[in-house]
Amino acid sequence: MSQTKTNARKAVVQALYQWQMTGQSLISIELQFEEDGRLKGVQKSYFKELFHGIPQCVDTIDEVLSEFVDRPVDVIDPVERAILRLGAYELMHRPEMPYRVVLNESINLAKYFGADGSHRYVNGILDKVAQQKRDVEIKSKVQGERQKAQD
Repeated sequence: MSQTKTNARKAVVQALYQWQMTGQSLISIELQFEEDGRLKGVQKSYFKELFHGIPQCVDTIDEVLSEFVDRPVDVIDPVERAILRLGAYELMHRPEMPYRVVLNESINLAKYFGADGSHRYVNGILDKVAQQKRDVEIKSKVQGERQKAQD
C-alpha cells in the first residue's frame, strides 16, 4: 500500500470531519487544505475522489452503516463517522482494493485519530459491511486458504 494513498486517507478523514462539523463547501475545504500544505505527500487524485465521492453518496453509505451500528449514524463520534464513511465507500466503490486492506487502513486511522478502543468499533462495523458488500471476495479468499491448507 502506497504511503501517498495512506496519507490521502488521513487527509480525507480530516476534511470529512471538517465538512461534517461546519457544513462548509467541499471546494472551500479542499482549497484550505491545499493552501495549508496539508496535501503534501498525498495522492491528490485519490484524495479528490474520496473527498468528493463520499459526500455525493453519503445517504447510501449511511444506510449501509445503519444496518450494523448501535445508534443513528449522525450521533456516532464525528471522527469515527468519517472513518466509517471512508471505509464503507472504499468497500462499496473500490472493488480493486482488497477488503483486508480497507479494513486495515480504517483500523489504523481509528488508532491514529480516534479515541481509545475506537479501532475495535470501526473494525467490527466495517467487517460486517465487508461481509455484505464483498461476500464473493471473502468466500473466494477463504476457499483459497482452505485449498492451500489441504495441499
